[in-house]
Amino acid sequence: MKKHWFLLILFVSLSLNAQGNDTLVLSFYEFLGYVKKYHPIARQAELQIGIGQANLMRSRGGFDPKIEVDYERKQFKGVEYYDRFNATFKVPTWYGIELKGNFQQDEGEFINPDESLPEGGLFSAGISVSVLQGIWINERMATLKRAKYFKEQTLADRDLLVNEILFKASVAYFDWLQAYRNKTVYENFVDNASSRLEGIKRSAEAGDIASIDVVEAKIAFQDRQLRLEQAMVELTNKTLELSNFLWMENNIPIELQPNVIPNIAINREVDITLEIMGKPLDSFSLENHPKIKSLGFKLAGLEVDKRLKANKLLPRIDIEYNFLTETPGTLNSYDSQQYKGGVNFLFPLFLRKERGDLKLAKFKLNDTQFELDNAEIEIQNKVLAIYNALDSYQIQNSLIEDIVGDYNKLLAAEERKFDFGESSLFLIISRESKLIDSELKQNEVQNKYLTEKAKLFRSLAINPENL
Repeated sequence: MKKHWFLLILFVSLSLNAQGNDTLVLSFYEFLGYVKKYHPIARQAELQIGIGQANLMRSRGGFDPKIEVDYERKQFKGVEYYDRFNATFKVPTWYGIELKGNFQQDEGEFINPDESLPEGGLFSAGISVSVLQGIWINERMATLKRAKYFKEQTLADRDLLVNEILFKASVAYFDWLQAYRNKTVYENFVDNASSRLEGIKRSAEAGDIASIDVVEAKIAFQDRQLRLEQAMVELTNKTLELSNFLWMENNIPIELQPNVIPNIAINREVDITLEIMGKPLDSFSLENHPKIKSLGFKLAGLEVDKRLKANKLLPRIDIEYNFLTETPGTLNSYDSQQYKGGVNFLFPLFLRKERGDLKLAKFKLNDTQFELDNAEIEIQNKVLAIYNALDSYQIQNSLIEDIVGDYNKLLAAEERKFDFGESSLFLIISRESKLIDSELKQNEVQNKYLTEKAKLFRSLAINPENL
């Protein structure tokens, strides 16, 4: 992957807040905003809407008026065998009715007797109707109805796709934040261990303490350095994972530089960005969930298909009637005694194909209904479980905060006792190790709390409007 540092400069100049001289803060809101706007999958999700609209346009084409023109001529050895011209204008309508206007002109020495027409040609205007099969629902009607439902389904599917990529991006940001916090913890304690080592060395040189304490302080310092190095590797990896979600226009990926850091004070920003702020459990509505809406529109489309298949069990009877005239401009030239008409009857004796198609349509309908019922229960229980987990993590965050505070007090007290010669370096390092573990645990609990909020965001399938 190429590094586009100049694009990053543009990126941060637009939306990042500076800290100090060389540190830039990438806020959660700005990060998700770029993900939603430029990430290929988010942009791909927008194509779903275009697909639905194109499908609807294609289906409406089944009701477009049509002009058909047939022209044939045969001339051989100076003899005009035939010269046939037939032009038809058709207008399909909704309920299996088709309006038709026609002009026909036939000439030649060898045309069939029934093709003999007046010299100026013959005009006709009429109608064809499907009496049983196809009058209340037919292929054109069913295709258009399914296309309308599909268009609405694509809107819901778009929201699901955008929601999923924003959820994954959110988790990547929270992991990045945890890795940064862990690194900061070790940086602070490396500084403390370094200062303590220098102080122990001076005390040992002055003969105030045993020289073995220098070894113990050095081991503690090196252990902190080792853990810091591991934390920096973890931070680098999480930064690269975060970069997977950062793109610019023209599908150009961005790689974050080391001086870009996450926003530490993130709790309120997460709720606002993910638009889950002030959403109590009783405000949750399954009817507005994109997954349920998508399955609902899919179910409606399958219901149309079932009705079409059931309609094909009826006999097909097509009736056609056309007025004939040589002078279409004269209204009274249309005489009911001058006409061309016909009846077409079709009915398969065993209806095996039609009955099989109807059964398959019913199976698909039932399968989708089962999927919808299962999705409703699954989403409802998942949302309930997440709300319960969030309540628990709030308690855990409060407890771990108190634990970290108490370990800080113990370490400070132990250091004061050491200054008075009433404690040992071993106890100080032990207290400090406990404090480090508690602060790392605090970061872990905070990460789980934020991830649970992201899970709530995904379970509600929210497509943020303000990003």
